[in-house]
Amino acid sequence: MGKDASSAHWRTQEMFLLQEVMNLIGKGIHLDQVAREMLHLLSEIIGLNRGRIVLRDPDGDGYRIAHSYGLTREEVARGRYAPGEGITGRVIGDGHLIIVQDIDKDPTFLARAVERARLPRGAVSFLALPIRVDNRTVGALACHRIRHRERALSDDLAILRIIATMVGQLLTLNARVEQKTRALEEHNGMLARELRIKRARYGIIGTSPALLRALAQVEKVADATASVLLLGESGSGKELFARALHLASPRRDRPFIKVNCAAIPESLFESELFGHERGAFTGAVEARAGWFEQASGGTIFLDEIGEMPAILQTKLLRTLQEGTVVRLGGKREIRIDMRLVAATNRHLGAEVAHGRFREDLFYRLNVIPITLPPLAERRGDIPDLVLHFLTRANQDNQRNVNLTPGAVAHLARQPWPGNIRQLANFIERLVLLSGEGMLDVEDLRPMLEGAAATGLLPPERIDRPPAQGPAGIIRPYLPADSHGRDQLSSALAQAGGNKTRAAQRLGLTERQFSYRWRKLQTASGY
Repeated sequence: MGKDASSAHWRTQEMFLLQEVMNLIGKGIHLDQVAREMLHLLSEIIGLNRGRIVLRDPDGDGYRIAHSYGLTREEVARGRYAPGEGITGRVIGDGHLIIVQDIDKDPTFLARAVERARLPRGAVSFLALPIRVDNRTVGALACHRIRHRERALSDDLAILRIIATMVGQLLTLNARVEQKTRALEEHNGMLARELRIKRARYGIIGTSPALLRALAQVEKVADATASVLLLGESGSGKELFARALHLASPRRDRPFIKVNCAAIPESLFESELFGHERGAFTGAVEARAGWFEQASGGTIFLDEIGEMPAILQTKLLRTLQEGTVVRLGGKREIRIDMRLVAATNRHLGAEVAHGRFREDLFYRLNVIPITLPPLAERRGDIPDLVLHFLTRANQDNQRNVNLTPGAVAHLARQPWPGNIRQLANFIERLVLLSGEGMLDVEDLRPMLEGAAATGLLPPERIDRPPAQGPAGIIRPYLPADSHGRDQLSSALAQAGGNKTRAAQRLGLTERQFSYRWRKLQTASGY
């Protein structure tokens, strides 16, 4: 190959090398991968072998081989240098290029990382260049070079200078990305803390996207005065969201009145909501302000508003339109200033279509509809909810019941058609009916079976072990000899000697199991 042809060949190789390096950088691959591939390409394309990038040791005062190609793990581990030590240390300390023409003839060459016996025979050169960031030398790029070869040393140095510059730029970018990442992490941590504080203030547990979207809607409309209609399945936390709306609003320091429309007898509805004057009906010995008056300045929450009688729907509409109430038996209009939050698990549009709910009242209430997600759409929140309800039930009942991670995960897989209310009630029953200690999946199954038997959980979602006897939350009457020795012994063995768990497997209380066990032991003469 002639001189011109050889030069053209090497220029082509250099251009290919630089193109490949730029492609790597453009892909945004991690620094370690890019640096290793750079050194790999230097070796395979240009022939500069055992390349290494030496940077400050994060665990010490000196420098170490941070990235390399062609070195073993042991060689990399040996590549540690104090400032000014050997060729590499001097390059970093002085910030100047050093060329060792023959490593066998230079007494300052340490041969620390790679033993001489592992290098080719004959003259081997060592090239080391400084890596700079912001005009500071932060490390070195070094490699071995076979001295006798077709390619000119000046060409090798030129490409090495380009690569060293690129490494410096990569280090700069990497440092900036890490700085921004740390800043983002700190900011996200701050937002997460604020969110936890906010959720704790509202009493709402969970971080699922569906829950946070609903909570964001609440906060977005908190400062408004328009009515809010909370929609969702029974037990999905509508009261908590109504209270969150109140707490996030400027009315937070004023009254929050909760009214369950389904729990008020129809004959008392008007008196309870709008108040009454003295003598308005038998027993009205004195005037009484209704719930709307008591909520003036604050928020009133009308739960299950679909249960409101039709005649009172008209009066409620007038109250919302005019901002006044007239007490039962009275004539005077009393001005009120309250925010109405209504909730229903009914489809009010269908109720309107069937003539059971006033269409104009529906539109008045439906100014800001917020749909709360069922628990099935927030399965990721179930473990936090379980631990929250478990802690509360233990504190309220002075118990010490805990659940294994497997048990918590098993609860998260259940459908919970009754949503959060059903989950909370289940955990409370679990604490009350279980012995203290750590409960696993097997300990939950009797209660889940009982929930399925009463229709609270679909039976196909319960993992059933081989039946050991009747089980349920509401236990039928059982005679004292309902279980024989074999049943009791088998259940006790499967429960690892734990009588509480054995009782749960048989659908008994711990007291019932212990009584039957003692009776059998006594009958056997033990």
